[in-house]
Amino acid sequence: MNPNLNFLQPYPFQRLRDLFHGIKPNPEYAPINLSIGEPKHETPALIKQALVDNLAGLANYPTTAGVTELRLAISSWASRRYGIPALDHEKEIIPINGSREALFAFAQAVIDGSKPKPVVICPNPFYQIYEGAAFLAGAQPYFLNNLPENDYAMDFDSVPEVIFQHTQLVYLCSPGNPAGKIMTLDQWKQVFELSDRYGFVIAADECYSEIYFDETNPPLGALQAAHKLGRDYTNLVIFSSLSKRSNVPGMRSGFVAGDAKILEKFLLYRTYHGCAMSPTVQAASIAAWNDEAHVIENRRLYDEKFKAVTPLIKQTLQVEIPDGAFYLWGRSSMSDTEFAIKLYRDFNVTVLPGSFLAREAHGVNPGKNFVRLALVASLQECLEAAARIKQVV
Repeated sequence: MNPNLNFLQPYPFQRLRDLFHGIKPNPEYAPINLSIGEPKHETPALIKQALVDNLAGLANYPTTAGVTELRLAISSWASRRYGIPALDHEKEIIPINGSREALFAFAQAVIDGSKPKPVVICPNPFYQIYEGAAFLAGAQPYFLNNLPENDYAMDFDSVPEVIFQHTQLVYLCSPGNPAGKIMTLDQWKQVFELSDRYGFVIAADECYSEIYFDETNPPLGALQAAHKLGRDYTNLVIFSSLSKRSNVPGMRSGFVAGDAKILEKFLLYRTYHGCAMSPTVQAASIAAWNDEAHVIENRRLYDEKFKAVTPLIKQTLQVEIPDGAFYLWGRSSMSDTEFAIKLYRDFNVTVLPGSFLAREAHGVNPGKNFVRLALVASLQECLEAAARIKQVV
């Protein structure tokens, strides 16, 4: 077996199951699960109808590059959303089966194992796929702690020169998981300049880009930042997804876009990897990318929940409405695992301990004493959960 498999740690939700092993939740309360970032809003009818109308596509093998119509729909959406020139649909876009599989596969294609001690820089806390992708590609993850005293930003100024000299890939997530922070233009400028200096590739995870709370001020995207700074997309690839935007986590659809030279090699890798998108899903994805009304309604539902629930949660946890995404990242007066156990045991509400989303790095686990609440359930369930959380302390 690949010895790098030994570096993989249990997934956060497996750790949560282990934490709750043998604990019976209070049967007086109906269960409410706020631990998993799985969208629960209704899948739009237009997407479901597009799936039904294109079931004949199941009889065809898909191409790895996807159909032209899908790549054109994605290019048009990116231009509307980010105010950038149309992406070259032949060279700068590849459809993917959700951002998760592509984020993992990307490291396998990018990391050059012939060079000594390759490094992948990741945020901390983080989406665990970044770490697993680094290890399985034969690289070492280097974590940058996202701390409240630093406004949850990645402090690239703290990275030693020797680390940058070995860095081949940097994962960024904006809006971030779990704190929901959005990177500024100045922060993107710094990362781009570091990439120019050291030659590393930037993987910008933008799966939460369409969940935000100010319709007049959508999150700045990486391609948008590059365009604003007068740059091309050299060494930059973004990862976008329909899962959160369009409430179709089971459809597994998204795209990567950016540096044409990198994507040419990534497409070759994916041809061998065998992860082409079903023609039926491609047709439904075209319908999704071409419609914004359902996305605006989706944001309205999240906005309603965050505005109603956050003031109640603040009575127990130190928490603020995030810039984007659908998580509340709250600091507890007790340990995060103790809080999660007590809430589950006594009130049948499941949340994720923050330390499970992070690693001990530079002398601290930045998730310690934090809990992540995914406000994906209905408004009524979220309000009920908030009422129970008030009773924990």
